[in-house]
Amino acid sequence: MTEEFKRLLAESIGAELAAKVLEALGGEPSVSIRLNPEKLKDCPFPEAEKVRWSPYGYLLKERPSFTLDPLFHAGCYYVQDTSAMFPGHVARRFMDTPGMTVLDLCAAPGGKTTDLAASLRERFGDNFTLLSNEVMKARFGTLKSNIETWGDPRVGAVSRDPSAFGGSPIFDMIVADVPCSGEGMFRKDPKAVEDWSLQTVEFCASRSRRILADVWPALKPGGILIYSTCTFNHFENDDTVEWISKELGAETIPPEDFPPAVRTRFGQLMLPGLVPGEGQYVAALRKHGSSDGVRTGDPLKIFRAEMPGQAGHEDGLPHVNVDRKTALRYLHGDALRLEDAPIGLIKICYEGHPLGDAKNLGTRCNNLYPKAKRIRMQVILD
Repeated sequence: MTEEFKRLLAESIGAELAAKVLEALGGEPSVSIRLNPEKLKDCPFPEAEKVRWSPYGYLLKERPSFTLDPLFHAGCYYVQDTSAMFPGHVARRFMDTPGMTVLDLCAAPGGKTTDLAASLRERFGDNFTLLSNEVMKARFGTLKSNIETWGDPRVGAVSRDPSAFGGSPIFDMIVADVPCSGEGMFRKDPKAVEDWSLQTVEFCASRSRRILADVWPALKPGGILIYSTCTFNHFENDDTVEWISKELGAETIPPEDFPPAVRTRFGQLMLPGLVPGEGQYVAALRKHGSSDGVRTGDPLKIFRAEMPGQAGHEDGLPHVNVDRKTALRYLHGDALRLEDAPIGLIKICYEGHPLGDAKNLGTRCNNLYPKAKRIRMQVILD
């Protein structure tokens, strides 16, 4: 890490905290998951530690082979850093209106989308709308796949430039985890260290402001913006929040006292060395004005959202439970033989959780698990 980075880190969070962060960045990253409460109530990993700021999050003692766990492929849990769960914690403070419309603006790979979906469903049942957006086409496929695996039918996915949402106020909340210089990911991503420079920081801050200005008309007056980054510096964090407040018209909402999160001028920071996870900044703002009298349509229809969470949802196929060995063979794309299963299209399940479809012919079973999702590593079964 360069001396420029160290100076900016100390300038942004203070010398004492900067020293703790730098020491922590030399260590090993932690491993954590967030349960899908619609599919799994108890953590499947023994000795896991509950995450204080997530009702569904667990910190694991060691990293298992998620690839070889059928529950992972069934969408029973999502692998997500504990600090990345903090925007969901802040967003839950403002989930107070049944029927609310939410936009996850920079959504890939889908961690915050699935976190928001779990919270919205727990509070409102089917009475919410969540639109998940990823402008980068190469990353949109991953987002769709993760939403499909998660399986919530009220979540739509689109790939639009932020400017495409402007024009009329339609969302009660926008969650913007904007592209940033990635300082908070240095421990996990060596390339982020290589790419860092003051010029990159300045570019990211400018880009974030352009993104927010473009999407701002889509937020209802009185609506909530959850702004987050995975970086430490004040240019991309507090300075940008101040810019939003002054230039776009919003009231900054004082963060709650929630140790170990560190309060900044306008938001909160999760810092390696104080928390087990990586770096994350979160702030909340309320747009000036009132939404009284504002009438809007369904964002899922207006933006012609794809509905990956509805794929296979309540399709009526017979469910066939298989053991772990057979489940992994299915996920690998191997041919199966299921003599006791019904003839025709069936749903392959593990511990009651659907994995995907197959067509049972009696003498053999055609594997219909999508090729893009199949386990590519060699599966050695006992």
